[in-house]
Amino acid sequence: MASSPFPNVWTWIQNLPPIAQWRTDSMSICICCRSSSQPSLKLSIAKKHHPSSLFFSILADFHLPISLWTSKPFKLNSISTKLLDEDTISNLLKNFLEDVLNYCPNKNTSLLRIPKIDSITNFKDIFNFSFLSLTFLICIYEAPVDLRSECLNTLRNQLVCPQSRDVSKLLMRLLGSNTEEQWMRSINLAITNWIVELQAANHILKTPSPLFSYAISTFGLWKVQLYCPIIAMDIVKSHNASPDERLWFSLKYHQLEGVIQLNYKVIVREKWVDVMVNTDNIRCDVIRLVPETLMTERGAGTAEKHFPSRISLQLTPTLQTSILSISVSKSSENPTREIALEKTIEGSFDPPKVGFKVSAGETVTMNLKPWKFEQSVYGGSANLNWFLHDSMDGREVSSSEPSKIALIQPKAWFKHRYSSVYRPFTRQGGVIFAGDEYGESLSWKVDKGAIGKSMEWEIKGWIWLTYWPNKHRTLYTETRRLEFREILHLTLA
Repeated sequence: MASSPFPNVWTWIQNLPPIAQWRTDSMSICICCRSSSQPSLKLSIAKKHHPSSLFFSILADFHLPISLWTSKPFKLNSISTKLLDEDTISNLLKNFLEDVLNYCPNKNTSLLRIPKIDSITNFKDIFNFSFLSLTFLICIYEAPVDLRSECLNTLRNQLVCPQSRDVSKLLMRLLGSNTEEQWMRSINLAITNWIVELQAANHILKTPSPLFSYAISTFGLWKVQLYCPIIAMDIVKSHNASPDERLWFSLKYHQLEGVIQLNYKVIVREKWVDVMVNTDNIRCDVIRLVPETLMTERGAGTAEKHFPSRISLQLTPTLQTSILSISVSKSSENPTREIALEKTIEGSFDPPKVGFKVSAGETVTMNLKPWKFEQSVYGGSANLNWFLHDSMDGREVSSSEPSKIALIQPKAWFKHRYSSVYRPFTRQGGVIFAGDEYGESLSWKVDKGAIGKSMEWEIKGWIWLTYWPNKHRTLYTETRRLEFREILHLTLA
């Protein structure tokens, strides 16, 4: 596959001779080879005589081979002219997928359904990519030290090449949204464990596919789906001492899951065409990658994790020769401010000294709307920005830090932030921005000569995640950021 090709396992299996022609009890193909003098990873297919069946294995090819993974046994079809018939191939693919999903903390393989092979587009590529993904996880969790480093780097290059990324999007469509989420949690848990291992050995790592995203353009809807392990996001700001071991465990074993959904509409006017875009749904969630019991035992608890603090999107028509103008609506209203001025006078009479004491004080309270939305224009690009503000002092959370006094204050807004009635997040710790609140549309005027043509649009985005202590006693804070880019399409008609 691409510059660092992965073996075409599908074709190799299809070309295997009937079992009656085998001279040995097994046949194999090299998956990942360091050098001719070094051990390698191999895929082996072997026959069992009692009962008559086949099974597959991933082997570390030492002098005495070590089995790292073994498939379910598959019965031989005596009627089929091929070694494996379609049903067996379909079950083998399902075996690959189920064993990847088994690494997910909330696995549920009962939702997995595989259509008939002849109805699956690019089945060969999906089959090879599924096996590549399984091999990657097996290598992280099971491979001996002598094989791990070079084989993982090779598999990483194969996973992030353009062809693999294209095929991975086909696989996500095949799995469906619920299984897709489990798949990405399995993959990103493995990536997190690999990065943790390399960090412990003081190795610098260019992460393998730190961000997975894809875009859909259909039926008046633009959708971008993205996943990224927190540990792979860039740290843009951190303060105070490094987190203790339990807190660090909690912070690193999460992933960001995001969805951007935009509605678009094409309106043909007398002398131009309007392309109107508005927010349907923006969703960002920070999801735990390990079971709750493990987070409690080894971490600082499930309540200690990053939260979304800023989201920025930029939408740009890539070819702007037909663009006449762009319009944006006003930004959302300024933060709600409730100013209450309360003055009090207290007096007391002290008989022994025949004195009278008076004290005076005043209290000012301010209520700030936590999220502010803004739109702006840069050339032919429309920018959409959501900012989270500290409701105590009004400062942007992503670019500031709380005072040490605020960090230990039990009633600060960022304490108990997932359970308080005034929380700026969902109970799960994410955010949802819907069209009913951020529904003002963007509008591009396009030359009428572009009618009937397909236009390409680029969506770039940046998401900031911040950690401020919730229940854990620490002064540590940090903000991380990721960037993504996808291409969207629409036809002017």
